[in-house]
Amino acid sequence: MKIEETFSVKQEETEEQTKMVFIKEESEDVTIEETFSVKHEDTEEQTDLMALKVESQGLNEMEEKDQNEKRDDFIIGEKQTENTGTYFTCQHCGKSFTLKGHLKVHMRIHTGEKPFRCDQCGKSFPGMNCLNRHIKIHSGEKPFTCQQCGKSFTLKAQLKVHMKIHTGEKPFTCQQCGKSFTEKGHLKGHMRTHTGEKPFTCKLCGKRFTEKGHLKVHTRIHTGEKPFICEQCGKSFTQKGSLTGHMRIHNEEKPFTCKLCGKSLTTELNLKYHMNIHTGEKPFKCDQCGKRFKRKLTLNYHLRIHSGENSFVCHQCGKSFTDMNCLNRHVKNHSGVKSFTCQQCGNSFTEKRRLKVHMRIHTGEKPYTCSQCGMKFIYKLTLDSHMRSHTGESPYTCKLCGKSFSRRGNLKCHMRTHTGEKPFTCGQCGKSFTRKPTLNCHLKLHSREKCLICHQCGKSFPDINCLNRHTNNHSAEKSYTCQQCGKSFSLKEHFKVHMKSHTGENPHTCKLCGKSFSRKGNLKCHMRSHTGEKPFTCDQCGKSFTRKLTLNCHLRIHSREECVYSAEKVSVQKDAIQSI
Repeated sequence: MKIEETFSVKQEETEEQTKMVFIKEESEDVTIEETFSVKHEDTEEQTDLMALKVESQGLNEMEEKDQNEKRDDFIIGEKQTENTGTYFTCQHCGKSFTLKGHLKVHMRIHTGEKPFRCDQCGKSFPGMNCLNRHIKIHSGEKPFTCQQCGKSFTLKAQLKVHMKIHTGEKPFTCQQCGKSFTEKGHLKGHMRTHTGEKPFTCKLCGKRFTEKGHLKVHTRIHTGEKPFICEQCGKSFTQKGSLTGHMRIHNEEKPFTCKLCGKSLTTELNLKYHMNIHTGEKPFKCDQCGKRFKRKLTLNYHLRIHSGENSFVCHQCGKSFTDMNCLNRHVKNHSGVKSFTCQQCGNSFTEKRRLKVHMRIHTGEKPYTCSQCGMKFIYKLTLDSHMRSHTGESPYTCKLCGKSFSRRGNLKCHMRTHTGEKPFTCGQCGKSFTRKPTLNCHLKLHSREKCLICHQCGKSFPDINCLNRHTNNHSAEKSYTCQQCGKSFSLKEHFKVHMKSHTGENPHTCKLCGKSFSRKGNLKCHMRSHTGEKPFTCDQCGKSFTRKLTLNCHLRIHSREECVYSAEKVSVQKDAIQSI
């Protein structure tokens, strides 16, 4: 029996052996920055087994020499082995060997014995050749070089396996699905996807894996170990493949190009996922709700919505997250470092990609289009949420009142209506808010800041919602028409409020006087008549008002501009103000 068949191990170096993938999130707003997939067992462990083959050969030579000198009776037995087919059998697993030395080395797999120790780092190995190979890592010696691409390896066997990339040779084929592999070990691991076998279990969380290498990388999530460090920026990674992919950012290297649209990507897997955009293929399906995804990673994140799992915890504040990328982004909030600044409005961001997306507000770029109604969006996440308005899907349900929401963030904000929590407080007046965007909009009242400008008329606005509503006035497009009176509206929320005038619905009631209102904003303004609050102050004469609309009308007295409104215009302006 050949040694290769005895051990069935032919592994290459880490970057060739473990096909780790540096995944750059297709969706710019997803809380996924880089995610990677490991295809094989840990390289060093596997290469140790490969080296054991060579070690066993050496042991047999030594054994034969020793037997010739000391034990003539075993020489006869060895001849018997060659001529009569006698084998040495492992009592643990039943595997047989032609030479006793092979069995001796094989037994170390079961006993875990590692008698050969590295003097530099203290790591132990089952064979001398394993140790010799390991020492080359310290010395940096890679004597075997590929003549085609110049890549170097520590072992000749690694170079031999690497050459299959250039030749395209894949001699090991799966009989069930026809997929081919360069190595027998890869095929063996692949077969587990058909059988469902996951023999490697994490002792900390119980998660199971098809290969030992997957488990080893997973364990680093618990330990926080990141042994692979970028020499240019100091960023650390759990896998070498992650570092390799990261280095392409510095080198601006994108070796994988789409033949359909010409887009270049950093990894082969990213290209594979990108092709799903053209084909529309979504091969990963949720068993609980039937939703399909282009990436397995996205499916994994989605499954946590059903399970409620938040396994990544911030050590500073205790907040938990569904994935590592969300946690990493959250940690940057504690540091307060915002290195990327918008040159147009001065807004700063913790990540370059956030700045890139923010710039679309100024440029007006909306790359994501709804296939059903043609509506365009700045963010992919916004498009995904919008699609639920067509499907009617509301996967996030309040456990207290049963109300469902299309977005998780909406549910989170809704929960504050039950708890009364208002975590966002104005540093100037002390007023608190349930949502950060509401606080940001409120702060602009103090600063009089209006950074968003209409390109058609030059008018400026404090937030994107006000600008969008204003832009609809230019287009004069009124897509929402009342079937009862024929009145049309440019915004769905205006139409929705109008419908309450027909139904007589007034769900918002004042607890002090019992008066009811169709909108929460109207009730809020009404409450000021009881409290006497007048938050809108004229900066020219100091006079205060309960409503912003009244202040705007008052300012025209100073400018000597006539304050005349049609009933319809007043109604629309009320809607615009109250929805801020």
